[in-house]
Amino acid sequence: MKFGVMMFTTDYSMTPMELATAAEDRGFESLWFPEHSHIPLTRKSPWPAGGDLPKMYYDVMDPFVGLAAAAAVTKTIKLATGICLVIQRDPIQVAKEVATLDCISGGRFLFGVGGGWNEDEIADHGTEFETRFKLMEERIAAMKTIWTQNKPEYHSEFVDFGPMMTWPKPVQKPHPPILVGGAFPHSARRAIAYGDGWMPVSERIDLIDVLPKFRQMAAEADRNPDDLPVTAFGTTTNPGDIKRMSDAGVDRVVFGLPAAQADEVLPIMDESAEVMRQYG
Repeated sequence: MKFGVMMFTTDYSMTPMELATAAEDRGFESLWFPEHSHIPLTRKSPWPAGGDLPKMYYDVMDPFVGLAAAAAVTKTIKLATGICLVIQRDPIQVAKEVATLDCISGGRFLFGVGGGWNEDEIADHGTEFETRFKLMEERIAAMKTIWTQNKPEYHSEFVDFGPMMTWPKPVQKPHPPILVGGAFPHSARRAIAYGDGWMPVSERIDLIDVLPKFRQMAAEADRNPDDLPVTAFGTTTNPGDIKRMSDAGVDRVVFGLPAAQADEVLPIMDESAEVMRQYG
């Protein structure tokens, strides 16, 4: 099983460079940055974890800029969005950002994607909340076309562009792995339909219970379950939970870190690294 760490990097946390270096030095396989462009003061949709929205959601840095900075100071650790809100981004520009980051990192990028939960934030980007997942599917399909064709074009309900030329192309072929974030069963179905893996938040579902169902769904859709690794996102460091995930065949565990300075974060990373050494 592989292990990663995730942080909402802010102007009061460890920098992306400091965090990336610390994670790579401790042997973590991957580093994950989430995103929110902004948080509107209105709130139609509740935070899925319940309660008040933590301050770090308002303050988080752009993930692509942070990961590019992390790429410059590391050599081996994979660099991932966890998650990129593609419904709030132009697909032509995101395709270039993904390909650029994959190039400058030497093929170390993992593209975690999702449809988001904050209706007001999504609306500010001109996206209809009810059709956001259809939009996400079309934008990802359009980006795949850009990454894999010399003169791509794409025509659909929400994404429409004629033949173009755009480089660079990603180092990873045909493109960086696309890991679809979200709950069971709907996001699991999306991962099966057009993803290269599924990335649920493990603390919000009974992951061990739904894994056999996910694999059955994949097989029924003529996808090999072995080609759809599962990343358990935001996991605690409880060794018992990690063992159960390992026994169940979870491919990767991502530990959540606080948006804080090194004196608070590094002891947590060391605890996580100790669990990693037991089950990695």
